[in-house]
Amino acid sequence: MARFIFITGGVVSSLGKGLASAALGALLQARGYSVRLRKLDPYLNVDPGTMSPFEHGEVFVTDDGAETDLDLGHYERFTGVAARKTDSVSSGRIYSNVLEKERRGDYLGKTIQVIPHVTNEIKDFIAIGEDEVDFMLCEIGGTVGDIEGLPFFEAIRQFSQDKPRGQCIFMHLTLLPYIKASGELKTKPTQHSVKELRSIGLAPDILVCRSEGPIPPKEREKLALFCNVRPDSVIAAQDLSTIYDAPLAYHREGLDQAVLDAFQISPAPKPDLAKWEDVSDRIHNAEGEVSVAIVGKYTQLEDAYKSIAEALTHGGMANRVKVKVEWVDAEVFDTEDAAPHLEGFHAILVPGGFGERGTEGKIKAAQYAREHKVPYMGICLGMQMAVIEAARNAAGITEAGSEEFDHEAGKKRFEPVVYHLKEWVQGNHTVERKVGDDKGGTMRLGAYNAVLAEGSKVAEVYGGTNIEERHRHRYEVDIKYREKLEKAGLKFSGMSPDGRLPEIVEWSDHPWFIGVQYHPELKSKPFDPHPLFRDFVRAAKDSSRLV
Repeated sequence: MARFIFITGGVVSSLGKGLASAALGALLQARGYSVRLRKLDPYLNVDPGTMSPFEHGEVFVTDDGAETDLDLGHYERFTGVAARKTDSVSSGRIYSNVLEKERRGDYLGKTIQVIPHVTNEIKDFIAIGEDEVDFMLCEIGGTVGDIEGLPFFEAIRQFSQDKPRGQCIFMHLTLLPYIKASGELKTKPTQHSVKELRSIGLAPDILVCRSEGPIPPKEREKLALFCNVRPDSVIAAQDLSTIYDAPLAYHREGLDQAVLDAFQISPAPKPDLAKWEDVSDRIHNAEGEVSVAIVGKYTQLEDAYKSIAEALTHGGMANRVKVKVEWVDAEVFDTEDAAPHLEGFHAILVPGGFGERGTEGKIKAAQYAREHKVPYMGICLGMQMAVIEAARNAAGITEAGSEEFDHEAGKKRFEPVVYHLKEWVQGNHTVERKVGDDKGGTMRLGAYNAVLAEGSKVAEVYGGTNIEERHRHRYEVDIKYREKLEKAGLKFSGMSPDGRLPEIVEWSDHPWFIGVQYHPELKSKPFDPHPLFRDFVRAAKDSSRLV
């Protein structure tokens, strides 16, 4: 049976619970244990799929088609364990399940209440797959004191009581603010956070304290005394120059040992951290720098493209270069020439997105990359914009556009080179969709296979012709324009196995111009960079030598 580690947060949000959880998972793996990480979010959305990137950052998609919190991306990147639908749940999903059961009559006429019905649903979720791994790490979103989080805190309190003594521990992440005027590190907010936690029946075994610098012995002893934890279980989490130093930093602070001590696992296996030492070395000892422009529409919030930024970092590690990412607002190109904004970059990446806003700017970015032979990667909408650019400027389809933009405007303005996907094959059955369907969970989601053309650039990059990648889209390039576009030089180098859905396009006369309908960034890891990002950064590196 798995041992459970429940990770909670206090004082303020956005302290890095997800990163701390991911780093701890990596450290337990380094000691030979198997792990799985889960996220329990208290918001009422059923999942983050319909949330604005400005609200919630990117949506991370799993192989089995779940739209989840971006923390699951951290979990995968640090542990290499592929996340599943059962690794992410929200209050919305929990309440939805409870109400469906009530409508079916599963509760046999009982009055439905938060305790026990909602808390039981949460406990059932936590217990899924508990016999598969050595450690289950469950992160509770939000901070202690949030009203919507109370059912989750109550559920994990009950869960720990249901299990044998010593099978569950609690790790609490807080902030130690530094008051510059007095030169003091203040412990009082953490004390109050732990007091709040204890008032609902939870006592932390480990305190992880975010701070700008080290925690002096006096403050560490004070925290241990007033928060009722052992001094060696007060872990300093200092600001780092890169998130990939987190496993080594937490190990130096003794986090993994504190966890094993809390479970009374002794003697514990020694950790093998060679993998993380290599990752750290590649980041800190880069042998050059390349500059990549990300031309997007959510550039004000970098978390909207979190996985892309990390995948570029991984590509840099593979090539021993530092990737300097600059965020370029695509809307600027609606009124200005793209050239002055894109000159000097060694590569251009156009990511996914929804809606017409900023798309003309993305089309101009694709045109600039094609005409100036700058390495270009288009992801999802970025591929579709590259196809529209090719249709307008190379294939003579001057009114080329996307049905998505016509649907948004409520009138027909474009020749739909990109159309609304009505049906596709998933496994051994056909999925059908209509324009008026609900927005949540109705896209082409999760892992699908693609077949690459022999001799294509992308087949060379992957080192094979059969791939599986994760998707999240409801619009698709129309295959009926393939002949015209290929005659103009845009090759359809990857297709769905049934040959109906274009997955990859590339310009055959360009050093590196690839558009993909899927999201390769979701499968990239620091110790296993995605082939496309590895080769994209290599192309940027080659481009930098020509500048």
